[in-house]
Amino acid sequence: MSELKHTPLHALHLELGAKMVPFAGYDMPVQYPLGVMKEHQHTRDKAGLFDVSHMGQIRVDGPDYKTIALGLEGLIPVDILGLPENRQRYGLFTNNAGGIEDDLMLANRGDHVFLVVNAACKDADIARLKSSLNKGLTVTPLPDRALLALQGPSSEAVLSTLDPSAAQMSFMDVATLSLGGVEAWVSRSGYTGEDGYEISVPSDQAESLARRLLDHPDVEPIGLGARDSLRLEAGLCLYGHDITAETTPVEAALTWAIQKIRRTGGDHEGGFPGADIILSQIGGTASRKRIGLKPEGRAPMREGVEIYVSERSETPIGSITSGGFGPTVGHPVAMGYVTADHTAPGTTLYGDLRGKRLPLTVTKLPFTPANFKR
Repeated sequence: MSELKHTPLHALHLELGAKMVPFAGYDMPVQYPLGVMKEHQHTRDKAGLFDVSHMGQIRVDGPDYKTIALGLEGLIPVDILGLPENRQRYGLFTNNAGGIEDDLMLANRGDHVFLVVNAACKDADIARLKSSLNKGLTVTPLPDRALLALQGPSSEAVLSTLDPSAAQMSFMDVATLSLGGVEAWVSRSGYTGEDGYEISVPSDQAESLARRLLDHPDVEPIGLGARDSLRLEAGLCLYGHDITAETTPVEAALTWAIQKIRRTGGDHEGGFPGADIILSQIGGTASRKRIGLKPEGRAPMREGVEIYVSERSETPIGSITSGGFGPTVGHPVAMGYVTADHTAPGTTLYGDLRGKRLPLTVTKLPFTPANFKR
C-alpha cells in the first residue's frame, strides 16, 4: 500500500484530536472528539468547517472565454458558454457509453474556468482534459492550493467577520475575497444541503485561516463521517457509489444538470461523449432510476443491500448505493437504483438485510430540505 498523502491541515487535525482514516489516497479526519452525530447536528444548527483539500483544483485557460467554454462543452454535457461570469455550475464528465466518469463544479472566472473535481478521479480528469481539449487551451492543476468548506446557517455571519462582502453572495456565486489578509477564491455552495461556502486558498495560508474560522464560537471542525450523513440527507450523490462510469445522468436523476440548450433541439445540442445514449434517455425513459428510500425501523440499510418487490420474490430489482442513519430526520435513510416501474413515491419495497426481508418506502429526495441562499 502506497503511503497516504497529507493535506495542508493534517497537523491541525491531529492537534484537534481527529480520528484519521485512509480516504482517496489521503489520511483524512473521519470524526473529532465531538462525535459524528453532534458534528452533523452542529452543521445543521450553526457552522461546520471541513477540510476538502484532497479534491482536485484545476484551471483551464485559453484565448477567450468562448473558446474555453466550447472546448469544455465537448467533454461536459452542460451549458458552459451561457454561464455568467463569476457564477458556477454543477457538471459531469461522461464517457462514450453515457456513463459518468466524475462529477464536478466549474466556475466562469472571466479569463479562465476553474474546476473542482473528486479526489479519486483528479488524475484521470486532468489527463482527460489535457488529451481532449484543443491545443489552444491550457490545463493547469493547482496542487499548491487548499480547499475548505464552511457549511451551515451561521456560515454567512462567520465569514462576514473576515470579509463583509461574503454576505452579498448568492447560491452559486463565485468571488475573490480577502479573508483576514488571505486572498481566497470563494463560492457560495457546498455538499451538505445547507448554506455555506467553499474556500480555495494557497496551501501555506490554509492553517492560519482555518484557525481563525475555528476561533468563532459557532464553528466546529467536521469530519468525513458527518459529511457523508449530511450529503445523504440532502440527497446528493457520492461518486463511486451513487454514480459511476456505469450509470448515466438520466438513471442517476441528474437530468436537471443538463440544460435545454445541450439537449435535442437546443442550440448546443450534444457534442459530448455518450450524447446519443443520454439524449435518447432524456427523450424517452431509462430502465432504472436513482431513488430515495426510507427503511422501516431503526436499522440502517447500507450500500450493497439488494432490493426486492416483495418478501418472497427471488430476483432483485435493484440495490442500495448509500445508506445510514439520518440524525436530522431521526431515522435511517438510503439511496439506490431500482427498475423504472418501481420508482413512485410511497411504493413499498423490501431490502435483504442479512437474509431477512425488511420494508423500504420509496421517498422523494432530499430527505432534509435544502437551505441555500437563493
